[in-house]
Amino acid sequence: MINREYLYYVASIVWMIPGLILTTKGLIAYTTIPSHQLWLLSITIGIMVFFYIIFTKVVTKYCQHIVSQPNQAPIWQVFSTKGWILLLIMVGLGMLIRVFPFVPNQFIASFYTGLGPMLLLSSIRFMLYPIKNQDK
Repeated sequence: MINREYLYYVASIVWMIPGLILTTKGLIAYTTIPSHQLWLLSITIGIMVFFYIIFTKVVTKYCQHIVSQPNQAPIWQVFSTKGWILLLIMVGLGMLIRVFPFVPNQFIASFYTGLGPMLLLSSIRFMLYPIKNQDK
């Protein structure tokens, strides 16, 4: 059992690690692509906007889940059961993408570089939530 306040930091780390990995892999994939493919950058920006909208709602939902926990909660209560299942599916799909050699580098570059920074931004939102909502 840990103090409920620490669950925000656990959630932040759980989102930060894949965010760093995906951002790094996406940027590395971008270095293998000719720079004249500006359409790829526009796809990356679209992916960023898409995940920003989704993750804004998801982070708020999970922060509210953490608020509903007792002051001393098990560490796995950082997310709901449904959240853990979704996380495992996402990690599994990410590993599958890298296993299949037919996934083009353009996809890896645009998708990972779009998704990774949004995971990092969301991890910061987890850390800031208790500070911004301490008066409520």
